[in-house]
Amino acid sequence: MRLPILASTLALTVATLAAAQKPRARDLGIPFDGEPGPHNAITDVAGVEVGYSTLISGEGKRIVGKGPVRTGVTAILPRGKATLEPVFAAFYAGNGNGDMTGTHWIEETGVLETPILITNTLSVGTVRDATVDWMVKRNAPGPFWYPVVAETSDGRLNDMKGLHVKAEHAFQALESARGGRVAEGNIGGGTGMQCHQFKGGTGTASRVLPAAHGGYTVGVLVQCNYGLRSQLRIAGVPVGREVSGLMPCLAQRVDPPVKLADGTEPPLCDAAPSDQRGEETEQGSIIIVAATDAPLSPDQLKRMARRIVLGMGRMGSNNGNGSGDIFIAFSTANRGIDWGNSGPSPLPPPTMTRLGSGRMDPLFTATVEATEEAIVNALVAAETQTGADYWRSYALPHEETRAILSRHGVPKR
Repeated sequence: MRLPILASTLALTVATLAAAQKPRARDLGIPFDGEPGPHNAITDVAGVEVGYSTLISGEGKRIVGKGPVRTGVTAILPRGKATLEPVFAAFYAGNGNGDMTGTHWIEETGVLETPILITNTLSVGTVRDATVDWMVKRNAPGPFWYPVVAETSDGRLNDMKGLHVKAEHAFQALESARGGRVAEGNIGGGTGMQCHQFKGGTGTASRVLPAAHGGYTVGVLVQCNYGLRSQLRIAGVPVGREVSGLMPCLAQRVDPPVKLADGTEPPLCDAAPSDQRGEETEQGSIIIVAATDAPLSPDQLKRMARRIVLGMGRMGSNNGNGSGDIFIAFSTANRGIDWGNSGPSPLPPPTMTRLGSGRMDPLFTATVEATEEAIVNALVAAETQTGADYWRSYALPHEETRAILSRHGVPKR
């Protein structure tokens, strides 16, 4: 079956409409711990903005350089476009089979001086160079920068080797960045991604701490492209093992035939259940960005970034050998303390505030909770997509998921 796909680069207005229409995990009644912010998104951290450029065009057999195209760019601006003033930051890799540029300087100084962008594996260089150009055109302070650009691979659904992401798409993602509700699913860098062998993509969530714990906000955004079906747990239930069928498949054959890593051919989507193939070896990745307004120093942000792994663990992940599970956390507090390469740090230095280590536990909990919900939101918002060589990735079935949870005694939220 041929699915008509209209060539398009989705603009901000379309992304905003998608954000308003797509269901989220809580719309299905899935319960989560913790209290979300007003948008339940990374943008609940004041000043943070998110923008996208989404590329969807073509259908059928993969022709390198022509398509089909299922890819894009996601941009996160820690303080928004109004200022490119640095923030304290830290990164951590649960498993390092992936890429995030600009991290050596963050590791050295704890300072992030650029936006964070996420795209596909082979477009990191293009997006990195475009970010430099964008910062030059905006007269950003400093003689040079190390842009942070991360990736996950959309090479199954997208003609990734065709290098369809151009500088203009990075510019579009950066210029379209806004606060408020964040679009999820098949959008931006997450357009062609798969997660736990369902259709994956972009997801976000937030947590607001009680006033007794400072009232701070933690927000998380994920580009979800990792995991095996058998690992998937939602609300503690092994949903992935109980969903019937819907494994990645081919809508139709092409010539020459598509082959898997073991030399066999993938199943057709309309194959009999006895002909359906089981799991493949994991070769996915996930990029997770965590933001907070809590006054944290770089060493504390490193501790926070490490807790992201525990949120993935709630989903069933073991940070597999083939996966690039790379995380970055930043704080919007303590403005003007350290300008890194972007300008001279003031003398005498402004007063820096730092949360006592004994006050970190609520932030750790919020990070774990928001990570878990952001991943589920990515799965719930994603839609079935057929891409290059007629590869099809199915969306998580909403009603079946809810029925499985109910069967396991999980009450609706």
